[in-house]
Amino acid sequence: MVYTGFGLQQITPPDTRAYSELTPEEQGEKGAQMVMNFMTSCPGKSVMSGVTGFALGGVFGLFMASMAYDTPLGATGPHGLNTNVKSIADLPFKQQVKIQFADMGKRSYSSAKNFGYLGLIYAGVECCLESFRGKNDLYNGVSAGCITGGGLAYKGGPQSAAVGCAGFAAFSAAIDWYMRSEDGRPPKDDFNE
Repeated sequence: MVYTGFGLQQITPPDTRAYSELTPEEQGEKGAQMVMNFMTSCPGKSVMSGVTGFALGGVFGLFMASMAYDTPLGATGPHGLNTNVKSIADLPFKQQVKIQFADMGKRSYSSAKNFGYLGLIYAGVECCLESFRGKNDLYNGVSAGCITGGGLAYKGGPQSAAVGCAGFAAFSAAIDWYMRSEDGRPPKDDFNE
């Protein structure tokens, strides 16, 4: 006799039919399940976070570059041309626009790379820690922040790695605490008061 409690009777065995034998609806469901499995895996979360960070970093870099009042020109001028121009305002309008757009593109791409790299590393470390510990709590974010911050700042030596670890861990703790505080239980019964 087989025990059928705990809903075991509702579990169906996996479908082993070939993909071409499935109906269009079943193919769609299987494809959606494959996408969901990828998105909930650690590599999937890391890639999604990296791509999203790259996109948002690009927008942020574009915004910050557009807020710059003036693009400093080096001693050799733009594109290695030797010039006596001290300010971008001394150049013709067309050249000013060209220099500004080139500068905005460089800043945007640089910011996009940094944000994407940061998101990729942080999400990957947090997901691995969560999988290893088997818990979803505040300590995963703090630990991932410390590892990410320290790892990004290790080239500056042990002091900068420690500061990066502490700073990113504190930032991660603050953000994670705030996001989890919205998750609290609702009031007991505020309609009858």
